[in-house]
Amino acid sequence: MSVPATSPILWSFRRCPYAIRARLAIQSSGAQVELREILLREKPAAFLAASPSATVPCLVTDQGVIDESLDIMAWALAQNDPEGWLDMPQEGADWIARCDGPFKHALDRVKYASRYPDQDRDAHLATACAFLGDLNAQLDDWLFARPTLADMAMLPFIRQFAHIDKPWFDAQPWPHLQGWLGRFLASASFAAVMPKFPRWQEGQAGVSFP
Repeated sequence: MSVPATSPILWSFRRCPYAIRARLAIQSSGAQVELREILLREKPAAFLAASPSATVPCLVTDQGVIDESLDIMAWALAQNDPEGWLDMPQEGADWIARCDGPFKHALDRVKYASRYPDQDRDAHLATACAFLGDLNAQLDDWLFARPTLADMAMLPFIRQFAHIDKPWFDAQPWPHLQGWLGRFLASASFAAVMPKFPRWQEGQAGVSFP
């Protein structure tokens, strides 16, 4: 499908959890964007010129650049929120803050331990596990009565953590957390945002998404 010339441009990297959650919200809202898939080790000049932080996702709109994934989610859902993701208790925002803050800090130092040789991997693993244990205790099928922004903002990071060592993760005493992640990974929503997008090349249009 051709991309309308007026479509916002979404710079993305398929496996990045921040980019995944931005695509989830755009997919849910039905907002149309031109998706430009890049490699983080070979960032194009056009992307670097667009993104103040040089990180994905980055959304370029007629009104300006949105350079934070949660802000991109909010932008999409403000236009259309057919699944009611924004209708969640304040507690949902608190969970997102814990995920994006202490949990993501610990996750990086467990997954990429070689990048942090002066850090105690086991201590960071314990921090991550404490958060996941709390999350498991909160969960039923979803964080609240039905899927909300909090679920979709956090699940890509839980997926990233789980795949550090999936057999180990599956063996932990977190049945609600494991079921939650499993339902997400098997969902049509996740499948819709995870095809192998062609890499964007200078001078070419991106992919119409969703």
